[in-house]
Amino acid sequence: MAAARFVQELHIKDMDIHITIEAIHTIAPQVHFAPHYLSNLDDMVGVRVLTPTIYFYRPEESESQGDSIFRVMKEALVKVLVPYYPFAGRIRELENGKLEVFFDSNQGILFIEANSDATLPDLGDLSVPNPAWRKLIHSFPDEEPYKVVNMPLVIAQVTKFKCGGFSLGLRLCHCLCDGLGAMQFLSAWAETAKSKALVVDPEPCWDREIFLPRNPPRIEFEHNEFKSLEEGSNLTKCLWEGKLVQKCYKISRDYQVLLKLLAQANGELCCTSFDAMAAHVWRCWVRAMKVEPLDYELRLTFSVNARGKIKDPPLRNGFYGNVLCVACTTTTVNRLVHGSLSETARLVHEARSRISEEYLRSTIDYIDIHRPKRLEFGGKLSITQWNRFPMYESADFGWGEPVYVGPMDLTPTPQMCVFLPEGRDKEGMMLCICLTESAAHSFGTMLMEHAIQ
Repeated sequence: MAAARFVQELHIKDMDIHITIEAIHTIAPQVHFAPHYLSNLDDMVGVRVLTPTIYFYRPEESESQGDSIFRVMKEALVKVLVPYYPFAGRIRELENGKLEVFFDSNQGILFIEANSDATLPDLGDLSVPNPAWRKLIHSFPDEEPYKVVNMPLVIAQVTKFKCGGFSLGLRLCHCLCDGLGAMQFLSAWAETAKSKALVVDPEPCWDREIFLPRNPPRIEFEHNEFKSLEEGSNLTKCLWEGKLVQKCYKISRDYQVLLKLLAQANGELCCTSFDAMAAHVWRCWVRAMKVEPLDYELRLTFSVNARGKIKDPPLRNGFYGNVLCVACTTTTVNRLVHGSLSETARLVHEARSRISEEYLRSTIDYIDIHRPKRLEFGGKLSITQWNRFPMYESADFGWGEPVYVGPMDLTPTPQMCVFLPEGRDKEGMMLCICLTESAAHSFGTMLMEHAIQ
């Protein structure tokens, strides 16, 4: 059985992209509002970030489109910011550490027009997230990591290439929306650009007060996802102080099916493809990184969409705030590397199955009482699923769907792993992860071969 047909390592091209910023526009609706409440799901420490996403669009045969790209996308954004006006505000931190959105003059979002003398083929394989694309997403000099206070909540850079193609480098403040909420906002922007008139379906709904903490608060679960663990292993030091490489792999649908069958081989576990893949990646990553000591406790975390679990009261259609719970499972290095795939998949399955409306309400109360102030990296790998979102369908601005949607650079958050769709209407997935140079080769070998030995 050839592993190569199941897993393919993808080449990341090293390059230097030259761009010229032509204009920076501030776009804001001419209205003012009282401060807007953010729920504890919106302001938990893990979502205090401007999430970067890159979209690439191939050139069309029409020669008239080139000059209109900036104008059409900017004019559509002006229209969409009327119903989605909170994105034009700013975030501030109150005395108790809680965040809120406030509105004042001299705010708004940033829209950047840029040109590049490169062509899309110069950028390498557009299906492979590449840190060299970072200039296509706007950032400020000396910008602090994870800063959202007093930052624009949307930063959009459109870069036109010499070949006629273009990219959209988008940074959206995660405090205002989760992945599905971001797709809702983007879809409204794209549909408005195509129709030249405002299109919002569904109508955006704020309603963050639906997630107010309970009185009195009730913390009914351990919430290991937020707890501080002393870094008693070599893992974090290696990742944050060593030389990192970003690796990407194409995972076939057949391989995902095989992993699921192997995880269920003893007949005692009914798991999903995600449970099996997350377990396999976690085991390979820890083995390749040669984490020590063997009795050290590790954590795997991943976000779970809890929208379908909210019943009392149910969410209104159009709600675009965060409805994410962080699932967490723990085990020792020894049990992870010497145990079976089935045992690890069971841990992932149980963590995912714990997420409920009760767990979400307990999360809200836990944050309200403890208000975690920093991300905890001790012994942790976090997996983010982008392969569940309608990323391609929601991003057609009138020039066709993008040829790639996703992240570009994971190295600023080296304990993050991303599952991406292989592309539009494809059954495979992409895995993007950071490792030390010394661990990269062995990880790829284990990923491709270990589960089928």
